[in-house]
Amino acid sequence: MRQNNRICNEIDLIMKIYHNKMCSKSRCSYDLLKEKGVEFETIEYLKNPLTKVELTELLSKLNIPAEDLIRTSELDYIKNFKGKNLSELEWIDIMVKYPKLIERPIIVKGNKAVIGRPIEKVIQLLFE
Repeated sequence: MRQNNRICNEIDLIMKIYHNKMCSKSRCSYDLLKEKGVEFETIEYLKNPLTKVELTELLSKLNIPAEDLIRTSELDYIKNFKGKNLSELEWIDIMVKYPKLIERPIIVKGNKAVIGRPIEKVIQLLFE
């Protein structure tokens, strides 16, 4: 049983990056992880949108409300959601439907995640 716990813990420690390769900030975080020789999984969330459950778990690791993960400069936000007072679940539904509205990059290590802006947040996460 002890060995299985160790394996699970090692799997949990493999980092993840929620990545949009068209975004320069996301590419910077991706390149940093590569440079540092970190083993990580790349999740291209625009190609493979997150489910409500995945997004809820990610928000828990980020320790922020859903609205704080919204890219408020995106046209879809400005046209459809700016100024609206929506619930946590409504914001999550919106990000599932409009994944482009999710702030990027998001880097996950175990039970903690950060939005990789500025890059120093990623560096700090690496050494925790």
